[in-house]
Amino acid sequence: VTGHPKYQGSKRIAIFLSMPDEIQTEEIIKDIFKQGKECFIPRYKPHSNHMDMLKLSSAEDISSLTLTSWNILQPSDDDSAREEALAGGGLDLIFMPGLGFDKKGNRLGRGKGYYDTYLERCINHPSGKPYTIALAFREQICESVPVAENDVQVDEILYEDS
Repeated sequence: VTGHPKYQGSKRIAIFLSMPDEIQTEEIIKDIFKQGKECFIPRYKPHSNHMDMLKLSSAEDISSLTLTSWNILQPSDDDSAREEALAGGGLDLIFMPGLGFDKKGNRLGRGKGYYDTYLERCINHPSGKPYTIALAFREQICESVPVAENDVQVDEILYEDS
């Protein structure tokens, strides 16, 4: 991941904080800061499909985050001091989680549409849609995954042996 040309050329990167069944992103987050890049993480709004990408100040900043009912660390709802990526310069790259992927770039998420809705907002932002890379285990690559009209394909899927 850290040797990928899109990663190397990106300054503003959004990445998910891993759940136990996902590719672990902690080392990537550390590298984002080591390389002097800006790191943004999701804050999901419960009971909706709204998500923002909020800036982390350091890899250690993760320990200050609160655990949601989904067991995901994220900035608290009353944390208004963090920059939201689309309120600033947008994003260059988004690393995306998922449950399943096909080789056409279709992604099966957890069903709320957070990333699809966020990418639509990115497309309408002056900086445009960032490059998207899904991080997956080989076992998550399927012949096809179900898609809906509002699903946004990922640009690339990285998995072992890809």
